[in-house]
Amino acid sequence: MQGILNQDLINLNDIPRAELLRVGLTPSSALGSVRKKVTPEECRRMFDILRAHDVHYFFYIGGNDSAETANIVREVAEAENYDLSVFHIPKTIDNDLLGTDHCPGYGSAARFVALAFMGDDLDNRALKGIKINIVMGRHAGFLTAAAALGRSRPDSGPHLVYVPELPFDEQQFVADVKKVYQKYGRCMIAASEGIADKDGVAIATKFVQEVDSHGNKQLSGTGALGDYLAQLVKEGFAPEKIRVRADTFGYLQRSFCGCYSETDSREAYQVGEMAVEAAVSGVKSGTISIIRAKGPGYKVSYKLSPLASVAKNTTQLPRRFLNKDGNNISKAFIEYAMPLVGPLPEVGYLEGARVKPKKIG
Repeated sequence: MQGILNQDLINLNDIPRAELLRVGLTPSSALGSVRKKVTPEECRRMFDILRAHDVHYFFYIGGNDSAETANIVREVAEAENYDLSVFHIPKTIDNDLLGTDHCPGYGSAARFVALAFMGDDLDNRALKGIKINIVMGRHAGFLTAAAALGRSRPDSGPHLVYVPELPFDEQQFVADVKKVYQKYGRCMIAASEGIADKDGVAIATKFVQEVDSHGNKQLSGTGALGDYLAQLVKEGFAPEKIRVRADTFGYLQRSFCGCYSETDSREAYQVGEMAVEAAVSGVKSGTISIIRAKGPGYKVSYKLSPLASVAKNTTQLPRRFLNKDGNNISKAFIEYAMPLVGPLPEVGYLEGARVKPKKIG
């Protein structure tokens, strides 16, 4: 939106096809990105610019806020009688759009999270202690749940997973950590940035005040939540001194080079392709939904859905994707997510018979 208003435009026909294909395998947003809730006045200004360049197709890539923006553009275009086909192309690592099995962008981000936890688990095995990693996800725990996809053994981390869909109880959290630590002598935790108390208030909002143009508090720009949870654990174990560390994955999750899902890349291309095909065939607006076929194997199809159906509102991680205690994932989530993430590397462990100590002296 801001690029159009600034007339900062790119003619993609001038970009070599090989480079465009390479961009398709590159994370982040090559065309730039913005968090902006457009006004009717800005829409009218934008139409003047589009009219000057003879543009009559508008494709907006993003999540539910982007769908809301696209819907505003559609409504104002109709009111102004400007001939404009408006399509929302889904992309969100939160995986929280309505009306679709999953969202382009999620598979690659989930792959990064799974791989990061696999590596961090190996580090935690070597230098035992309690490790807390904060993962993106304001209202939906799909990305945080992906932390557990790389577990290969019964004692693999993360041992605990906390998502926004269920109330976060601080005392129960400390009790959970103590139980795992007593069993394994270490504990790895995946916690969503959006974990909230029983009243629905995000724990992180105690430390954050900044909001974007859609009124959302910025939860990923600080390590305060991880530090807070680490302090809870330290106090819970006192007077015993336990090694406790916390990291916030932050924006690395969105654009980590060399770590993309082939399924995700292919489907991102295909949803964009379908949106263009619908537009040039005369359809005036819509969004693309991904439909997963039932039965064995992984197969999907694509459906054109009304633009308004995905604007503003979001979906959440189904309860069946979590265990009974609400502090870990279920087998159902693994079956859902693994086809989106793709095969993960195997790791080795040294488990030979221990050498019997010799009597010295």
